[in-house]
Amino acid sequence: MTVQVAHNQESAEEIFKIVHRFLENLPEATQKGALITSRANVRQIVFPHLDSEYRVETADENAGRGLTIHHLHCSEVARWSRGGIEALASLRAAVPNDGDIALESTPNGAGGVFYEEWQRADETGYTKHFFPWWYAEEYQGDVTKLDVGPLTDEEQELVSKHKLTDAQIAFRRTKKAQFRGLAAQEFAEDPVACFRASGESVFEMEAIERALQGCGEPLEMKDNRRLRIWFPAQKGKKYIIGVDTAGGGCEGDYSCAQVIDRVTGMQCAELYGHYPPQELGKRIVELAKVYNDALIAVERNNHGYGVIAVVENAGYANVYREGQQAGWLTSAVTRPAMIENLAAVLLAEPMLFHSSLFLGECRTFVRHTDGSTGAAVGAHDDSVMAMAIAFAVRRTTSGGVESSGMELASVSREPGCL
Repeated sequence: MTVQVAHNQESAEEIFKIVHRFLENLPEATQKGALITSRANVRQIVFPHLDSEYRVETADENAGRGLTIHHLHCSEVARWSRGGIEALASLRAAVPNDGDIALESTPNGAGGVFYEEWQRADETGYTKHFFPWWYAEEYQGDVTKLDVGPLTDEEQELVSKHKLTDAQIAFRRTKKAQFRGLAAQEFAEDPVACFRASGESVFEMEAIERALQGCGEPLEMKDNRRLRIWFPAQKGKKYIIGVDTAGGGCEGDYSCAQVIDRVTGMQCAELYGHYPPQELGKRIVELAKVYNDALIAVERNNHGYGVIAVVENAGYANVYREGQQAGWLTSAVTRPAMIENLAAVLLAEPMLFHSSLFLGECRTFVRHTDGSTGAAVGAHDDSVMAMAIAFAVRRTTSGGVESSGMELASVSREPGCL
């Protein structure tokens, strides 16, 4: 059983036409031999001599149900609907251990099911294959109409690395002029930039890439890998724990706690998982005690009140307060400032950050058309918000970034002031 899955009905019909046309144009001896068909309709071809079958499906939550699929090809996965995760789960369940699965797509922004699958390929056992536009021989510009002239530094690097011709450079210039910001997506040149095209990133991509290059494995992992530790607590040091809360359901947002060194800003540990408020509160208290009774700053919006109550009922005293209220309030006023503050720190000192999960969320944290910021569609921003809280609290209580000797802003030392 071979199954191809398209993102919508129209694409499924087009894929089937291509396959059917290929079959009809094979040598007559082949068509009447091994590849003779006993049944063919708009979605299915059966080959009785091979005891085999070909089908084309659309990506929905029932795709693959009741089938045993030996060869699965999922097409344009980045453009699957919101039910794409359920559809992919259903299809994977139909493939036996010795089957083959290919997930193929043109990128469609830094978020969604295909982006997540690409980023997690090493964990899930898939092999990545990236195909830049110059693999297609027909992508050539007319050099007689467009004088290539001197090359830019970027073009010179492509020529040196990939041996591009003048005709290919001419093609590239034309497409960049036509597609502008979407050229990196529609005519991909590397597996990083191609995911940036949809949505304006809030954080500097080059800083994120530098930080990712310096990321190493945690020194220690606990709680089924949900707690990752890069720098254990050191005697005499002070720490801050920024906490972003969620409801704890397995399908929703994650809860996250980021531990940073209060003086240097170095990321020391990260707690990330689907924790209900009561369990999260207990875990944070345990973590804070390990880190020399760290200052706990819980976002008090929504589920945060419950987490703060658990922390205080446990008798833990070192809790961040704004006036008489415990916790950090993320509002229309404080949110832009805390995000810009984190962006400035990441740009100035990317090597403070060690979590690939956090940096991955930074890549998908975008500015939306209405001016607001947040995770791209299909992505998460829980670790970003926890880190932003930690650095915002550090900024209000320590007055800047001591590690670099630079002042990000003129800040009052009074708690609660931005």
